[in-house]
Amino acid sequence: MSSEVLRAALQTAQRARTRMIERLREQGVRDERVLAAMMAVPRHLFVEEALASRAYEDTALPLGLQQTISQPFVVARMIEILRAGRELGKTLEVGTGCGYQAAVLSHVATEVYSVERLRPLLDRARNNLRHLRLPNVRLKHADGSLG
Repeated sequence: MSSEVLRAALQTAQRARTRMIERLREQGVRDERVLAAMMAVPRHLFVEEALASRAYEDTALPLGLQQTISQPFVVARMIEILRAGRELGKTLEVGTGCGYQAAVLSHVATEVYSVERLRPLLDRARNNLRHLRLPNVRLKHADGSLG
């Protein structure tokens, strides 16, 4: 891929993220830290390449193994409610999936611990997060329903 094509793709993704943030504001998300975190995380890197053009739509998308990446509004609202205007320290996420929500949480929490029971999803999440170099995210293969 040429540098011009890459630059254009990055600009397109940036514009799509900006539109996503505008929609989240219209839907009532008010926490600026959450919105900044959502803006910082490239959601298209967490979905199948064939679905990348739909990554910033406000919809859940399939990950395989009968799992989905949550729609952006759900991610933003859950984190906004969790924060409730306060700082987050150690935060546990049950169900890592593709790693997107852990990546967003990494921007608003001191430490993120995420557990996933499906090894293929955990491996995918590790790969997705490796590229972002988020030192405060820890992943574990385990069944979160077991405590």
